[in-house]
Amino acid sequence: MDIATVIGLVMGAGLLLWAILTKTDLNAFADAGSVAIVVGGAISAALISFPLKNILGIAKVVKNCFFAKARDPNEIIAELVKYAEVARRDGILALENAISDVKDEFLVAGIQMAVDGTDPELIENIMMSDVETIEGRHSDGKALFDNIGRYAPAFGMIGTLVGLVIMLGNMSDPNSIGPAMAVALLTTLYGAVVANLVALPMADKLGMRSREEIMLKMIIVRGVMAIQSGDNPRIVEQKLKTFLPARLRTTGEEEAAA
Repeated sequence: MDIATVIGLVMGAGLLLWAILTKTDLNAFADAGSVAIVVGGAISAALISFPLKNILGIAKVVKNCFFAKARDPNEIIAELVKYAEVARRDGILALENAISDVKDEFLVAGIQMAVDGTDPELIENIMMSDVETIEGRHSDGKALFDNIGRYAPAFGMIGTLVGLVIMLGNMSDPNSIGPAMAVALLTTLYGAVVANLVALPMADKLGMRSREEIMLKMIIVRGVMAIQSGDNPRIVEQKLKTFLPARLRTTGEEEAAA
């Protein structure tokens, strides 16, 4: 589980509740109609903007915010270097046995094409097409939360305008103006909270997850291509390390010492 996501949501909600409870009763900030306008409106906008299958798959997208965990890129690089050593020592056909227990289907497919003697350009095209498909799927999930984050504040403003119309239509009772104004402003508050505490941060987290996975896929693509071309294992490692920021780069000697 991604503890940072949980801590962020709990901290944000907790600080908001603390700020409210130190000044007034929580009931003053509860209004079912305002919730219906903001949440229902944002969901309605999402239904208009996206196919139904995207909306029904939102639980899986949310799960990626909390439970998805990318592999250590150094681990993948070390694995590819190991395959390069096998190919260099025993021939590329020996990789068929070396990958028999590998669970990463993308890596297996790439190595298998290399073992089968597939044209290098075709291997790269197939693997890059797969990467683009994954990237598009991730983009759809992020776009769904971006959409909710964009429309929730708008529906909050719509709810406030509705409340103001109702308030202005009943100006005969001065005592009701203050409470009516407070209720009208609640939808703006709800819209801001939904957008800035939930939807937009989750969209950003999904974007980060996507970048992590695409980087790992690109490491595999370049690794497979280097192995297929018969590069020296040390050259393979150096090529793949270029995908990583300096703080994540470790040498083979450092890994052995660890």
